[in-house]
Amino acid sequence: MSNADNEIRPFRVEIPQESLEDLHARLSRVRWASEVPGPGPEDYGVSLAWVQRLTGCWREGFDWRAAEARLNGYPQFVTEIDGQDIHFLHVKSPEPDAIPLILTHGWPGSVFEYLNVIGPLTDPHAHGKDPATAFSLVIPSLPGFGFSAPLADRGWSTRRTAAAWAGLMHRLGYDRYGAAGNDAGSMISPEVGRLDPEHVIGVHVTQVFSFPSGDPAEFEGMSAEDGAAMGKLQWFMDSKISFNQLHSQQPQTLAHALADSPVGLLGWNAQLMTADAMGDKQLDDDFILANAALYWFTNTGGSAIRFYYEDAHAPRQAEPTTVLLGVAGFAGDFSGVRRFAERDHKNLVQWNMHPEPGGHYAAHMEPEVLADDIRRFYAGLR
Repeated sequence: MSNADNEIRPFRVEIPQESLEDLHARLSRVRWASEVPGPGPEDYGVSLAWVQRLTGCWREGFDWRAAEARLNGYPQFVTEIDGQDIHFLHVKSPEPDAIPLILTHGWPGSVFEYLNVIGPLTDPHAHGKDPATAFSLVIPSLPGFGFSAPLADRGWSTRRTAAAWAGLMHRLGYDRYGAAGNDAGSMISPEVGRLDPEHVIGVHVTQVFSFPSGDPAEFEGMSAEDGAAMGKLQWFMDSKISFNQLHSQQPQTLAHALADSPVGLLGWNAQLMTADAMGDKQLDDDFILANAALYWFTNTGGSAIRFYYEDAHAPRQAEPTTVLLGVAGFAGDFSGVRRFAERDHKNLVQWNMHPEPGGHYAAHMEPEVLADDIRRFYAGLR
């Protein structure tokens, strides 16, 4: 591999003003869907009223330049790995013995998910915590998401992404590191540990996507906690799983609409950011719109969802992981069924279910609680 292939290039977000003006024009001439008659239209999907309110905020109140400046407040880079440009934040701790930690987001999130935990994790002293619990953070955009675009080829599944992450940490000079993630990041991070066991000291996730095998014996003697988790999973399967099926089967069919309509993109992506998906605690508008705007300006609404297709068509790993694994779940989210998680991960050593309503975006909603959980997990691994 040539030195050019290993090059790490500095990066700044600089969306052209004409792109902001084009977005504003599109938001001003939206053609609305008809509302579902009767009370509670949300049972049919994201409601017209919710999308109209957020569209108004996007058009009149949301400040992309402030979101852009927040990203540019951190060191950002792009490097090519396995033929694909990968964008990442690299925030080093002021503490000399900080653990390198790679944080991975999912869909419909982005690197915006982790901005609130950067301070608590990299500079715990400034947050009233022991400086010996610090981390240096690498926060990449998934291939095909945001500034890790466009996709150069097919095949960017969980396993290929995990291999790229291991390559990225090696390129940055980290011989010993941890991995943590949310959503797709909760699938990718354990695979990083599986692929790079000599260097990964432990993995921390906010969900474990381990499901029943079909054997009725698996349900015998199930704990009340696992039963409640199964109830949350059943709710999700009954009311929210349609996106997974479409993404896994025909992502390109949907991509045309996501590329052409910012309101369509908002309505589709934000289905996992509504109050019911979050456990009745609503995400702030700026977070929802920052994520939607990032997908819009980079035209990655369609390429991001190919991750589901690639994963659905990739071979499954039959053997359980053996890397040390910690789980931090939050109220409002499906965080996993412990019985099935222990079947698929043989070194599950920490399982904390927090009452705080962090929902599916705990790093944003409850950054101090999540940071404390990550610190505790890695405390014995330093």
